[in-house]
Amino acid sequence: MRALDLLLPERCVACELPGRALCAECRRAFTRLAPPVCARCGSPGSWPVRRCAECAGRRLAFLEARSAIVYDGRARAFVRGWKERGRRGLAREAALLVAETIPKPPSTCLVPVPGDPERARERGDVPARGLARELESIWSIPARDVLERVRSLPRQRGLSLGERRRNVRGSVVARGALGVDVCVVDDVYTSGATADACAAACRRSGARRVRVVTLARAVR
Repeated sequence: MRALDLLLPERCVACELPGRALCAECRRAFTRLAPPVCARCGSPGSWPVRRCAECAGRRLAFLEARSAIVYDGRARAFVRGWKERGRRGLAREAALLVAETIPKPPSTCLVPVPGDPERARERGDVPARGLARELESIWSIPARDVLERVRSLPRQRGLSLGERRRNVRGSVVARGALGVDVCVVDDVYTSGATADACAAACRRSGARRVRVVTLARAVR
């Protein structure tokens, strides 16, 4: 055991008990997103539908979106520790949760959602990039970090769905050609606005089918 482990023992990101970065009990307590879900956006429901109330009437650039867990209080604590407290090792835990819950997509590459340039400098890393790297090793699908934000965005927290969508429209570009079928990777699916903007950028760079995979999903 290292001296640092004695002085600063690892604590669970969700319950803060000493031991592992994510204890077994908290891991089991995550609410997994299992069918039936909306075939397009992955929103859970009482029965399978092709389009749900959340995505009906929207022109979405992605073919389908799937998430591993519900973005509830425990998941928020996990994501907060991962994004805001610099606990990059949680990317592996996130990838394992995704791979256990979501079938491997038939995509030729994984494309992480780009971080806001200013916040990425503050944090030193982009969670979506770390998640894509870990999924690359699990799924044997290469990760290509080709998306870039062309402008900084104001904080999305507290904004309405319409405001979120207007916020991100046209904010992402792809630097380089992409294959026919790609998978966009992110930490949280909230309104679908970021996923849609990234999918649109991928399609402008040659992708014909874009899928979205995230660790967590806000459920309304």
